[in-house]
Amino acid sequence: MSSRLPRHVRVAIVGAGFAGLGMAIRLKQDGIDDFVVLERADDVGGVWRDNVYPGCACDVQSLLYSFSFAPNPGWSRAYSPAWEIQAYLRDCVRRFQLEPFLRFGHAVLSATWDLPARRWVLETSHGILTADVLVAAVGALSEPAIPHLPGLERFRGKVMHSARWDPGYALAGRNVGVVGTGASAVQIVPAIQPEVGRLVLFQRTPAWVLPRGDKPISRPRQALYRRVPGARWLLREVLRILRDSLSVGFQHPWILRLAQRWALRHMLRVVKDPSLRARLTPRYTMGCKRILVSDDYLPALTRPNVEVVTQPIREVREDAVVTDDGAVHPVDTLIFGTGFQATDMPMAHHIRGRDGRTLAQVWAGSPRAFLGLTVSGFPNLFLLQGPNTGLGHTSVLLMMEAQLEHVLGALRYLDARGAAAVEPEKDVQDAFIQELDARLSRTVWNQGGCRSWYMDATGRNAALWPGTTSAFRHRVEHFEPSEYVTLPRPSSQRPARS
Repeated sequence: MSSRLPRHVRVAIVGAGFAGLGMAIRLKQDGIDDFVVLERADDVGGVWRDNVYPGCACDVQSLLYSFSFAPNPGWSRAYSPAWEIQAYLRDCVRRFQLEPFLRFGHAVLSATWDLPARRWVLETSHGILTADVLVAAVGALSEPAIPHLPGLERFRGKVMHSARWDPGYALAGRNVGVVGTGASAVQIVPAIQPEVGRLVLFQRTPAWVLPRGDKPISRPRQALYRRVPGARWLLREVLRILRDSLSVGFQHPWILRLAQRWALRHMLRVVKDPSLRARLTPRYTMGCKRILVSDDYLPALTRPNVEVVTQPIREVREDAVVTDDGAVHPVDTLIFGTGFQATDMPMAHHIRGRDGRTLAQVWAGSPRAFLGLTVSGFPNLFLLQGPNTGLGHTSVLLMMEAQLEHVLGALRYLDARGAAAVEPEKDVQDAFIQELDARLSRTVWNQGGCRSWYMDATGRNAALWPGTTSAFRHRVEHFEPSEYVTLPRPSSQRPARS
């Protein structure tokens, strides 16, 4: 694997998670090999490299959480554990011979559009690189979010965020405090509960939890998937259609209010203590926050060594957490399952467009992008899994693949026209955002009576797509030149006339 940084490439991809590797694969399949993938870490995988906490797994079925153009017939379970997804991505690197294009340990410090040269100038930890096209594939779940808790800096015990787990730290017999009740906490709690001495779950807001129904995929079925690819494809399509249909509930909150009865019956079966059940019952409409799926989270909370605390945290002491009611909870380990800076992409502070402003300055606290992918004033910048491409019901890879095809369409258009760059028409982008916001205003995310990470600093829903993945693909997959401004090549780069 080469460590040399080229001076110039056609396409620079930042990030070697699903999005970055998917882009690299599709570029190769389209006959483009003048690109590089810059990754600040020492391996591929993104969130599946960084999240190694106990119980870490995907909450979308394995058949959907893999590329359609890189199928894997060997998934071991209906819902894959993190290590298996990481292994799948490494296999994609080998299968599509991506090693020569990867540059590990190459952090991108800044990216600036050079208007006269019509190209991006990237400052990396290993030097300067220029690129015609910049693909930001850093994802929304890359930078951990840790709440400000008074006194946290003086805590003498171990502190870990779910995405910065220390595998060498032994939890056996520990007094553990878990802060947060999101998708990572719902996996961590049941995984560590049997071995810790005591576990205190500090719950700010309860979550709606539905049974997962996870189970192993039998060897005969794996063999069928290998020998009859059409069987695997058919089941994937069935899963895609079924899960896509769930989006109707998010668009019409009354449907999810009916679905709450299922979740309440599930809780009634598992949690027999009325007091605990009351603490675990949400007061907002299902779907307003992320719906969690787990077969063992609620049972774990009923165990004798677990306490669910709903009082807000007042302060952290050297060896304890104190809540607003004055109760002191001795702990020697603090685990944060508090998610990520999903609507404040850190890289946005380091990308400068045509007028010299950063993406963060243009967004002013509210990320906006045409098709969740391109931004007016930032030529040849493509944000994979950008604003409003998240989902509450199915695999984001379905969204991502549509964006990959859009990028390829843009590259083909530039080559055919001999042009330098494209960026979305400002009016087109504004109209798209206006329509998006109007649709979001009617969804459960905006009307469900909760406060979630889907909302940005301005109170706008900057995270989610209000519809099906099929509708997104229909809208995004095809590159439409009329929606873009085309920038010609500088005269020094134009071919001479004979």
